[in-house]
Amino acid sequence: MTYWLAGLVLPIAVFAADVTFNRDVLPILGKKCQSCHRPGEVAPMSLLTYESSRPWAKAIKAAVLTRKMPPWSADARYGHFVNDLTLTPDEIRVLSDWADAGALEGEEKDKPSPRKWPDGWAIQPDVIVSLPHPIPVPAKGVIEITEITIPTGFTKDTWVTSIEIRPGNRSVVHHADVFLVPHEKRVKYGVPVITAKRRDVDGVAIERIQREDATRGLLGLEAIYVPGAPPADYRLHGAAKLIPVGTDFVIQIHYTPNGTATTDQTRVGFTLAKDKPARRFITVVPTAVRDEAHFHIPAGDPNWETRAEVVFQQDAELVWFLPHMHLRGKDMTYRLIYPSGESETALHVKYDFGWQLGYDVKKAIVVPKGTRLEATAHFDNSANNRFNPDPSKDVWWGDQTWEEMMIPYFGVVVRNGVNPEKIVAYSTASDAVK
Repeated sequence: MTYWLAGLVLPIAVFAADVTFNRDVLPILGKKCQSCHRPGEVAPMSLLTYESSRPWAKAIKAAVLTRKMPPWSADARYGHFVNDLTLTPDEIRVLSDWADAGALEGEEKDKPSPRKWPDGWAIQPDVIVSLPHPIPVPAKGVIEITEITIPTGFTKDTWVTSIEIRPGNRSVVHHADVFLVPHEKRVKYGVPVITAKRRDVDGVAIERIQREDATRGLLGLEAIYVPGAPPADYRLHGAAKLIPVGTDFVIQIHYTPNGTATTDQTRVGFTLAKDKPARRFITVVPTAVRDEAHFHIPAGDPNWETRAEVVFQQDAELVWFLPHMHLRGKDMTYRLIYPSGESETALHVKYDFGWQLGYDVKKAIVVPKGTRLEATAHFDNSANNRFNPDPSKDVWWGDQTWEEMMIPYFGVVVRNGVNPEKIVAYSTASDAVK
């Protein structure tokens, strides 16, 4: 596109020449990018300063024009979310023009005050617990899910308002969960526990799950780390989670070797409530039926479907989602069917294994007793899926990335005093369907 001025043809880049990093670009990076693009975080480069950002100017332009960055997988037609970092058209234009005009730094006086990031944390924790020693991770091989029990350190019932899991070595931590379990006198703290599985030459588990219904919810799950997911922050919803006295933490970690022998010492940070809250946050973990008869993705299938369902036994507010699948995950949809017969889609995502985002709703969804939540997922086991390890192989449920999962995590807020085990019932209609 060109403009005519006094008989001269001027390229549009001339009009973008006054876009500078300090005045125009840095505020966007601080608002939309630096939570990941800073030292010690998941992104591969820092965008805190002009010096660290300048070499990436053209890459930034390409990433924002294709909407590859910032990562966001939710369909804009359904729901509004607090942590939506999607760039506006004006923000995309500024970043693109900056690259085209030579990525100028600009005047020092135009710089905004630098955003203050907590040292090493996205939250500013009041309490930090840690694996007591580094866990060795070999250079190669299959490592089954590792569980380490540690004391909570809390001597009374404690309400926490946010939780952040920080891997000690992100390059080998595929994901990590924190569970609560009752304290046992014979517990061995800090000892990694691994359940061995027989696997074939391709690393696929030989013993398949024969029958494991979706009737058992893991309401003891307190927090999860997956690439791209922000810390669990219950303050967004005016709520807190309870850590009862007399419980221990089980930190469950999936390690993936990266070719170099190394170690990991994961930590977990908490912010504490000053007073007992009126509202309690509960994490719910429904799954599709996992046995071989129901969770079995045929080789080459480009759109295999399965689902999980729960029925609400109490009035609640639905406030958070985290869809989880592996490399063949294609999409997932959360749909609510109300007692009146009306329905609505609460979230639809085009799944991205590299950025397994959580979604905090801006306005809580009021869910009356009797409402059914149906999560439907599709998997692409065909050669068209460039992430597919082997489209010629059938796929079953399993812990490793070359196997598959379908877990539609979600979070609800209820009034304090409601029994967390009575919030939802698990439907047997969660069988896979075509």
